[in-house]
Amino acid sequence: MSSTQPTFFVPHGAGPCFFMDWNPPDAWDRMEAFLRGIRETLPEQPKAILLVSAHWLEPVFSTTSGEQPDLIYDYYNFPPHTYELTYPAPGQPALAQRVIELLQQAGLPAATDAGRGFDHGMFIPLKLMFPEAEIPVVQLSLRQDLDAEAHLQVGRALQSLRDEGVLIVGSGMSFHNMRGYRDPHFGPISDEFDAWLAQTVEADPAVRWQALAHWDQAPRARECHPERHEEHLLPLMLAAGAAGDDQGRHVFVDRILETSLSGYRFG
Repeated sequence: MSSTQPTFFVPHGAGPCFFMDWNPPDAWDRMEAFLRGIRETLPEQPKAILLVSAHWLEPVFSTTSGEQPDLIYDYYNFPPHTYELTYPAPGQPALAQRVIELLQQAGLPAATDAGRGFDHGMFIPLKLMFPEAEIPVVQLSLRQDLDAEAHLQVGRALQSLRDEGVLIVGSGMSFHNMRGYRDPHFGPISDEFDAWLAQTVEADPAVRWQALAHWDQAPRARECHPERHEEHLLPLMLAAGAAGDDQGRHVFVDRILETSLSGYRFG
């Protein structure tokens, strides 16, 4: 029998930020330490990882289904060595098919993509969380209509995977307004939304669901995630949906690029 795995929403940083020089040099150190420390908090080594990345949107929810997906270096104007990073984790076609079946059973159209590679929303955080790249990974897309409740429903449909030893990870950013980074004006704005998000994640699960489904009504929400650009928040909805009735916890926060950036754990 497998132990039930928790679910996570993790910040994946700015491009390959953990693997290059930055100004200030320690800007990402606490986030890096948080990601590296997740493994030791798990009940056991995951049998597989299902990761939902902010950097893959499709008309219907889709999974990678190749046996050894390539990496997609979908970041721009970074040092040449960051385009040589490797993460040779295998795929797991059987898990990809199971995800599709669970979603279809829940009335959610879904598809597999055997040619899709792993984007940086996957391999950058996982290089820190599981550096040996020995655990099979399947990546799940967001749906491009960005409907928050639909993403909560997807998480709920996949909840049973946790009892099968699958670690479900949402990879995004709790603040993602590109105009706001490095602007001190956005510090208090991000703080207000971050406080709401932490309170919501730690609320009763029924209250949590309703609040996250209508997250855009939260204080300063659209200043932190501009309209039609909330893809970096939606992986949280899948993690929260897969949590079921488990309690959520605010397990990481740091001030980076003048904004508050957070991570959450369920279960």
